[in-house]
Amino acid sequence: MNNEHQHRLVALLNKLAPFEGYTLSALEGVRFMRANCPLPRIPVMYEPSIVIVCQGRKRGYLADESYVYDANHYLVLSVPLPFESETEASEQEPMLAVALRIDLQVAADLVLALGKSRKDKMSAPAGIYSTPMSDDMSDALLRLLTALTVPDDAAILGPAIVKELLYRVLTGPQGGAVLASLTQQSQFGKIGKALRKIHEHYNREIDVGTLASEAGMSVAAFHANFKAVTNTTPIQYLKSTRLHKARLLMVQDGVSAATASNMVGYESNSQFSREFKRFFGRTPLQEAVEMKSALMLMQAERPADYAM
Repeated sequence: MNNEHQHRLVALLNKLAPFEGYTLSALEGVRFMRANCPLPRIPVMYEPSIVIVCQGRKRGYLADESYVYDANHYLVLSVPLPFESETEASEQEPMLAVALRIDLQVAADLVLALGKSRKDKMSAPAGIYSTPMSDDMSDALLRLLTALTVPDDAAILGPAIVKELLYRVLTGPQGGAVLASLTQQSQFGKIGKALRKIHEHYNREIDVGTLASEAGMSVAAFHANFKAVTNTTPIQYLKSTRLHKARLLMVQDGVSAATASNMVGYESNSQFSREFKRFFGRTPLQEAVEMKSALMLMQAERPADYAM
């Protein structure tokens, strides 16, 4: 990303995301991220998305691999994936980023339009990767943020620019990962479909044998391919998905730990509490209190007419 583009992007994000945390944009599927201080390595879960950091730095960890996303690299998750993330930021230079949800139907339409030319250049599939930022990507992002400052421009021009950014990802050096996740005949694509099913039905009992059968694999082959994409087992993936969903229910909707436990599919509240503390490092109550305190502090810093 060249310096001129970065300065303009940072100026726009300071206006569009003046407060810490996530800020929704005028366009569905696009939100802003801001941190004014460093954030330690914590468990996170992103939906299929493109994350572009314009200032500061984030680092993602999955097993023994780490992925830097900063002003020179963007992050792509081609499947819903739990991993760990830490943030470098300061009051003088806050971390400012844009997260764009990948619309799988739009992506599929682009893949179809690209046809054989893109399939011939497929790279090895991956669930998560970081890629150097190109001038075409930063130019499109600048136009998107500019459009998002004007409601009519956001509504009319925004979707086309988001589609252009996805096109740049698909035609970039590692676009084959998103392509592979949409190609059902590939092993990666079959696992991607299973991951989406888990996210849709995380509060129900999920049988690994059924998932394997739907993917056209033996249970052993399904486990091996699943772990190759997510670096975890199907059962552990389901557990982490449920715990993330429960955390959101407690923090955003104010439900109790017992209610959240039941809503995400746990039959035992004590088991939920044990697994939650093991995963997040705090009890459900401690985590809810901590996160709510942070949200209240953020709300107190906002003008009254801005509070959500």
